[in-house]
Amino acid sequence: QVQLVESGGGLVQPGGSLRLSCAASGNMRSIYAMNWHRQAPGNKRELVATITSGGSTNYADSVKGRFTISRDNAKNTVYLQMNGLKPEDTAVYYCNAVPSDPVENHYWGQGTQVTVSS
Repeated sequence: QVQLVESGGGLVQPGGSLRLSCAASGNMRSIYAMNWHRQAPGNKRELVATITSGGSTNYADSVKGRFTISRDNAKNTVYLQMNGLKPEDTAVYYCNAVPSDPVENHYWGQGTQVTVSS
């Protein structure tokens, strides 16, 4: 079992920055990758960024060059640094852990709200 707790969301003006954190606990050795997803009202949940256990990263085209995903293995924490925020980045952001065993269910946090508005 893995538990995920997100934090760091809030209200920010366009062009501003936020750093989201996802604190993980439990059997992290069973986890292959960590993702950040987001979901805006009326929209499908969207994969934003991925970091694998080997450190490889991948980003949605909409956030490339603005968002950076990173991890601190000693703290079992994954971060999403968001710069140059736009109103269209407004959403609930969710942390997601992908097990190495493909038959296992993914783990999800409760989400943190990010609102970009002047």
